[in-house]
Amino acid sequence: MSCVVPVVDYEPTVLRAAPERVRLLRPRGGSVPPPPPPPVESGPVRAAAGFADAALRRVLEVLDRRRSLAQLRPLLAAGLVDSLLPAVAHHEGHGTARLRRLRVQPVGTDGSVAEVAAIYSRDDRTHAIACRVEQVATPTGLRWQVVALHLG
Repeated sequence: MSCVVPVVDYEPTVLRAAPERVRLLRPRGGSVPPPPPPPVESGPVRAAAGFADAALRRVLEVLDRRRSLAQLRPLLAAGLVDSLLPAVAHHEGHGTARLRRLRVQPVGTDGSVAEVAAIYSRDDRTHAIACRVEQVATPTGLRWQVVALHLG
């Protein structure tokens, strides 16, 4: 059974350098090489990313109490919804969570499992959230489901 595991709340202090002390490092021997092209995403990775984006947005809306916990049941594996109860109860309602960035890494070669790391913000703070999504068989066919979830 999977469960939500809280991450230690830690944010390092912000270091600010004086503008005159900041310099860019360039390789020796001339011009800067162009950045590599972005990787081409496959169909299953794109599908996993679309599902994960929608699922994590709903999780954040439930934590903000803008949605009911029951609306997560079709998206999360059995037991995960119930493990979110303490996180919902702990949230004090300071600001609205906004999903900012999502990164999907396929696991294996068939594209049926992916690990997702995301960043969300609330007020002026930045937090992390991660999950694992898998395709599961249902009577109506394959569908994506969150099988592990970590909130930070």
